[in-house]
Amino acid sequence: MIELDLQIASSASQLPSHADFLAWCGLALRQRTSPSELTIRLVDNEEGLELNSTWRGKNYPTNVLSFPADIPDGLLDIPLLGDLVICVPVVEAEAREQHKALTAHWAHLVIHGCLHLLGYDHIDDEEAEEMEALERQLLAEIGHPDPYLDNQYTDLIPS
Repeated sequence: MIELDLQIASSASQLPSHADFLAWCGLALRQRTSPSELTIRLVDNEEGLELNSTWRGKNYPTNVLSFPADIPDGLLDIPLLGDLVICVPVVEAEAREQHKALTAHWAHLVIHGCLHLLGYDHIDDEEAEEMEALERQLLAEIGHPDPYLDNQYTDLIPS
């Protein structure tokens, strides 16, 4: 079971549905046998920039930030995984620039962020290969192609 708190702090009018986000999270988190709680906050560039600057020292908004819950055992009796912050304008711009279907890019970034909450990372090559292989597998299960291939959706993107 997944409890998702979806916070919309973006002015974007076309966003995936709560059900879409829940399905993508469920796919990424299905390896967990216990319930999971997480928040996904959708933001615009200003908040994305502020958070990326504060937490990563990077002076630009990024697509997804993952904040795993770091709660000592026994302190809270809730299955809190953490928070994802997704910068909507960055997601939309990346999909256009990389010639990817927007829905597929959303799915990829939610799955990617959820895997970070589970402890996956891509700091070194071996970790990156493991994480990317799992992302490819999960996305293929829902009919989306490899997110790391270039120009795979060119005919699907309106100009």
